[in-house]
Amino acid sequence: MKPFHLFLLLVLCACNQSSDQTDVNQGEWISLFNGKDLDGWNIKIAGFDLDENYNQTFLVQDSMIRISYDAYEEFNDAYGHMYYEQPFSHYRLRFEYRFVGEQLKGGASWNIRNSGIMLHSQSAASNEKGQHFPVSVELQLLGGLGEGNRTTANVCTPGTAVEMNGEVNYQHCISSNSKTYHGDQWVQAEAIVMGDESMVFLIEGDTVLSFEKPQIGGGFITRNNTEEDWKSFGIHDYKSWIEKAGITLKEGYIALQAESHPIDFRNIELLNLCGCMDIKAKNYRSYYVKDDKASCVYE
Repeated sequence: MKPFHLFLLLVLCACNQSSDQTDVNQGEWISLFNGKDLDGWNIKIAGFDLDENYNQTFLVQDSMIRISYDAYEEFNDAYGHMYYEQPFSHYRLRFEYRFVGEQLKGGASWNIRNSGIMLHSQSAASNEKGQHFPVSVELQLLGGLGEGNRTTANVCTPGTAVEMNGEVNYQHCISSNSKTYHGDQWVQAEAIVMGDESMVFLIEGDTVLSFEKPQIGGGFITRNNTEEDWKSFGIHDYKSWIEKAGITLKEGYIALQAESHPIDFRNIELLNLCGCMDIKAKNYRSYYVKDDKASCVYE
């Protein structure tokens, strides 16, 4: 077994102990969504001010976060993202999603049953007003189109890049080996994020994609994007990103994506793998993989 996959197995085992194990082995999952409202989240839709929820794009209904276009007539490049208020570095994120209904008029053809969750993202506040997508690593979610294969839990890299097989891969979207999920069924997804070391994507409990060293890419969707390519996505401060090319992403925000097809999310939970690793501390947990000495609490 490869060292990385052995490490992944150990993390999964440590975080899934049965109820008769000691507290230090228990995975303390937290819900990022309270089931009632959007408290704890920040909204940024291209062309609109921070926290302006244009046309109620993001709403809560029946204990779900729904990305809805009921109040729209046409999409008009209103790409939106809703960011959890706190950044994380090492964690497991799990959630369920389903695509519903029809794509909004004006959405790009490649956005039919297409959405995602952005990881290690820049903050909502740091987006430019007209910016379409945050610089981030996207866990891309795709629904089947009724026939043929269409994998989900792919990785896309707006302004970023990842390493695979020891080399930087600048391909904008890299396919997983998942099954295709047609219709409006719920699908369970998970991301295991280890700072700037690696990310692993799972669908229905099966590992479908893994890669290493998420980093600033230098271009927005390719390695050698021009000024106009950056600007076409609403990003004018592109020079500052290009100067950071190659810098690995150690942490960032989690954001739900809205890009013209309705989608529902539920059971959005996170297990923080960064914490006090001093066994003498009250808040020591055996499943932590990243030490945060400042968080240690003693008697």
